[in-house]
Amino acid sequence: MLIYKVVETSQVDDLSLESILNQWTAEGWHFEGFHFAMREANRRPGMAFVTFTREVLDQSE
Repeated sequence: MLIYKVVETSQVDDLSLESILNQWTAEGWHFEGFHFAMREANRRPGMAFVTFTREVLDQSE
């Protein structure tokens, strides 16, 4: 069964995103992608959602 993990962060810089990727992939999660929430009057994202997946044998894991 494929399960998903979503990590939300308001620190949208390279070091913060790299830290999230390194932490969760070290725990066995596979990176799926980034989704950014943009601010209206700014070109930089206000938030990022990092998605991961992992295959498990059953829901109790």
